Amino acid sequence: MRRYRALVAAAATALLLAGCSAADRGPDENGVITLRFQSLAWQKESVDINKKLVAEWNEAHPKVQIKYVQGSWDNVHDQLLTSFEGGEAPDIIHDATDDLADFAHGGDLADLTELLPPRLKADIPQRSWATTTFGKKVYGVPFLQEPRVLIANEKLLKTSGVRVPTPDAPWTWQEFRQVSKKLTADMGKGRYAVAWPLKEPVSATLNLSLSAGGELFRKGDDGKFTIRFTEGDGTVPATVHDQVNTDGSASSATLGMGGSDTLPGFFGGKYAMVPLGFSYRQQINEQAPEGFPWTVLPAPAGSGGLTQGVSPQTLSVAEDSPYKKEAVEFIDFFLRPQNMVRLAKGDWMLPTGSEALKDPSLRTPKDGWATGTALAEHLRAAPAQEVRGYPEWKDKVATPAYQEYYSGAIDARELRQRLEKDGNLVLARYQR
Repeated sequence: MRRYRALVAAAATALLLAGCSAADRGPDENGVITLRFQSLAWQKESVDINKKLVAEWNEAHPKVQIKYVQGSWDNVHDQLLTSFEGGEAPDIIHDATDDLADFAHGGDLADLTELLPPRLKADIPQRSWATTTFGKKVYGVPFLQEPRVLIANEKLLKTSGVRVPTPDAPWTWQEFRQVSKKLTADMGKGRYAVAWPLKEPVSATLNLSLSAGGELFRKGDDGKFTIRFTEGDGTVPATVHDQVNTDGSASSATLGMGGSDTLPGFFGGKYAMVPLGFSYRQQINEQAPEGFPWTVLPAPAGSGGLTQGVSPQTLSVAEDSPYKKEAVEFIDFFLRPQNMVRLAKGDWMLPTGSEALKDPSLRTPKDGWATGTALAEHLRAAPAQEVRGYPEWKDKVATPAYQEYYSGAIDARELRQRLEKDGNLVLARYQR
């Protein structure tokens, strides 16, 4: 039923784009061409900034106009599938790197390698370009990224006397477990050090596992991927499992929650820390009781240090677009350093651009910005970035397996067996 609703929504969105195929998108009688930019911005501040940048471009480029089209993260994959198949895709496409692989391999997105201006190529570091590179071709421009951090109750940390981590001296995963046990004991019955919101457990688990040396997906000499669950892949899952089922330092009730669902308990002092994406700071800033003492801590580190995976937001160009050069020129304007700062602040995320990251407004301790920018150099492509068949593996194999393991329903041996055995069967169908 969920997929049916998504397809209906996709079809409805596609209708908005109908009648605009590449064949009939030539200049109008005044020589003006119009490119459609589908944005997935959804928070008011972010939508406003996107629309302002479009308006600024349009005022400065009367012969190349951009039409803003509102898309949605909820159904973007199915909606794009429908629009690509119908020849009605927007010229400029806002998406995320973990959604690009099938479209890149399917020939739906333009190779931007020779179209990108030197300034833009130089400004974004190679570790970020790696998230949108498939083979030797670049299919998107990564521009916003979101590390996972610990949002913590500063008062509870201070009262307990535990060592407070910094990006220069983070907790190890083992120390995080020990600190969590002490915090829980100090907080009293019915209260927990940690709330893990793992309704969608796969991305969080895989991305944080890079810090412990976990990769899970191994690429062979033939370019094909297999799943192999090693000790590094087990560090983060074991920490969560043991906090919930052995130590009692993490609440089992939050495992089925989304991040926002944990905030009332966090504000009420039921949880001392919540691992969340960096952008949740906006919601906390707006909803926290007046004077609530929250702070941002780096996620724990392992053998890989503070490394973690990210799937940056991207801007791509449809292969069918007759105006690829103009589309890339707009992207270059949209992602000038000062504009990238505006976009990052609008979404409460980190820019990928080196110049934008230097902006003083993104390096202030207020609201944890300085902690985030200190993590930027440690962000890498999410482990499943190039893996075809990942969405099916995630939904049918990994999500239920991790959920059952975290709840204590299965042990680590069965988790490994299901991820590897069932997972490799799924990947094999996509790599024939």
